[in-house]
Amino acid sequence: MERTLSRGQSARTGVVWNVLRAELERAGRPLRVVDVGGGTGGFAIPLAEAGHAVTLVDPSPDALAAATRRAADANVRLTAVQGDADGLAELIEPGSVDLVLCHAVLEIVDDPHQVAAALAASLRPGGAASVVVANRAAAVLARAAAGRIDEAAALLRGEGRRRYDAQTAAALLSSAGLRVEATHGVRVIADLVPGQAADADPEALLEFELAAAALPPYRDIATQLHLLARA
Repeated sequence: MERTLSRGQSARTGVVWNVLRAELERAGRPLRVVDVGGGTGGFAIPLAEAGHAVTLVDPSPDALAAATRRAADANVRLTAVQGDADGLAELIEPGSVDLVLCHAVLEIVDDPHQVAAALAASLRPGGAASVVVANRAAAVLARAAAGRIDEAAALLRGEGRRRYDAQTAAALLSSAGLRVEATHGVRVIADLVPGQAADADPEALLEFELAAAALPPYRDIATQLHLLARA
């Protein structure tokens, strides 16, 4: 029987977990989940603990080893596969996945369109993709506020590391045949609140993040954007 995911997520990840929890409840059964670029298992292990069959794909052997140790400590099964997001199509059988996670990956891959297509190809009909990308607006504002105006201007022109807004991220997923159902801001203010204030009332900060996550313009200045898209 599937165990319930804990509410105990931080304000930095609570919005993403809130969307994932709704998707898992919608399915009402154990899912096959693939976490692409999942690192040491911050999402993969709780999902495995909740009773889902989870495969973590990451290029780093050290990250995979750490995730495997954490899974063993939690007494859950986790399949760890070394590989790049660009090669996902060769690692995961097409049409075999219920939920694919791709968090903070599309900014750094060589070909984000290829990765988006591989995410879509991995999903069964009706399956969902959870995608987190860095938000250009937040990066521009953060550098400008720090007095790094030249860097802010370069980002504003689209130079430097790849960033997205809600429209460009949705267009990327749509070009792969995925239908975006929801877009939320992640860390609307969590990166701005002084640590002492955040520690004083973490629940209030989480509740604010959840309340603001779907509301423009607050969503659109969040550090990251989370998109849930369906095959």
